[in-house]
Formats: sequence, structure tokens, C-alpha cells
Amino acid sequence: MIKVNNVVKTFDSFRALDGLTLTAEKGSIYGLVGPNGAGKSTILRHIMGIYRPDSGSVLVDGEQVYENPAVKAKIAAIPDELYYFNSASTRDMMRFYRGMYPGFDVKRYEALAGAFPEVDEKLPIRRLSKGMQKQSAFRLALCCNPEVLVLDEPVDGLDPVMRRQVWTLLMGDVAQRGTTVLVSSHNLRELEDVCDHVGIMNKGRVLIERSLADLQENIVKLQAVWKPGETPVLPRELAVLHTSNVGRVYTYIVRGTAAAVTERMGQFQPLMLEALPLSLEEIFIYELGGEHYAVKELLL
Repeated sequence: MIKVNNVVKTFDSFRALDGLTLTAEKGSIYGLVGPNGAGKSTILRHIMGIYRPDSGSVLVDGEQVYENPAVKAKIAAIPDELYYFNSASTRDMMRFYRGMYPGFDVKRYEALAGAFPEVDEKLPIRRLSKGMQKQSAFRLALCCNPEVLVLDEPVDGLDPVMRRQVWTLLMGDVAQRGTTVLVSSHNLRELEDVCDHVGIMNKGRVLIERSLADLQENIVKLQAVWKPGETPVLPRELAVLHTSNVGRVYTYIVRGTAAAVTERMGQFQPLMLEALPLSLEEIFIYELGGEHYAVKELLL
């Protein structure tokens, strides 16, 4: 379990984290999303034990991470910018990881060769393509058998087939070993398929932290068709976040449950009314819309 409580981090005069709090339960996949500069990579580096918070706490299984080798041995990470020793091959790094992680599984390393067949483990990693380097990183990280796996843009550079392969392996570890996965990504549609919980960040804080199901239950997309010339002015208490139309088909993004909002909208007697699920990408845009975030118009 990862528990971050009221963490503040300042670089010179810039406040990168501003009282950030989040909780990732054991055996879950937690997706961290937010605009560029929100502080996602900064909090990941705190959880990896690279940064010390100015104030607040970062705990894994109830223990502080920073300068705690026993806790760090439970954590594996794949950062956005990969680092390897100069001229080291995947097999060279396997030997290094085996010395660093007590739980490193050499048998699994050999078995995973079939999952990443295109990677030449004897070739220097710096000579591999970006996608091949990511595959090498996943092979090594998974064999550490970590209790916590921290991922920053993990599938960037991978083709669709390999993306599916990687997520399948990760979800297998979550289900079988109870691995806790914390992943930051701009690919919201992909996170929607794999995450149990989502934290939406902006300006160094987690604005919303809920299960994906709860997020989708509290904002509704409605499509309605009104009689010609009888489009109603909806009351403020309906909490309409966005309105658009194509011809006579109006689309509304409304805060509330589907049942409650549909019942209220039905009182205006539309010719047609349908509630549709929102994607994580749409939820992200409309939640951050209230934080003065520059949001482009969506074609709904």
C-alpha cells in the first residue's frame, strides 16, 4: 500500500507539490493523470525514494521510503527516461538487478524471453530502439517481483500488440502476487481499461481520487432532441458543465448520477433522451475545466 500525506516540495521558488495526498491500495492499479507540469513525475520520484519531501510523508506499507533500503528493495520503477550503464546489455543489467533486489527471479527472466522475443539481450541497450528499450525495462522490472511498481509513461514507444502484452503481464502480477502498480500516463483511454482507481492532478495537488466506477457515476453525458423552437433553458441546480449541439441533437455534460439527472431532464419533455457513459478523457477535461485549465472544445 502506498500512502502519501500532505506532501510539499519546492524547487527554488517553484512549489511543485502543494499538500499532495493520495492512497493506492495493495493489489490495485492506480492511474495518475494531469496536465503537463501538474507534478506527476515529481510525486513518482518521491515514491521511488529519490526525493525527500519538504514536509508531509511518503509511506509504503507504513514505512518511510526516503533513505530506507529495505523499503526501496520492494519497489521497482520504469521512468519515462530510461537509464542504463554505458554499454550494458539487458543480460548485464539482469546481473546488476539480481544483486540489488533480493527477490529477483532468474528463472522468470529466462521465461520472459518468449514475451519479448525481438529484444537481443546481448546487445547494448543504448543501441536498441526506444520500443525495444522499454521491453527490456519491463522484463527486468517484472523479474524483481516488486511489491510496488512505479511506471511513468510506461508504454510510450510500444506498438499496440506489445502494449497489450505488457498490460496482460502487469495485470497478472496484480492478480497473482498482489502487486501495487502506480502509473502516470497521458494515454487516458488505455488507463481506462486497466485502472481500479484514478487520481486527477493539477498544480501539485490531487483534486479528485476515486475508483473509475465512482468517477463515471458522478458525471453524465446526455443526448436530447427537443421539439422545434422549444429548446429549454435548463436551471442552474441541474449543474450543466457543458452544452453543444449538432442540428437538433443536444449534448449535455451534467454533474450527478444518471438516474437523477435523467429524471430531472425528463421533466422538460424531450422527444428523445439518452444517457451515455463518459470516457476517462472526458471526465479529466470537465473536472479540470473548473480549475481554469485551458480546455479545448470536444466534439461529442
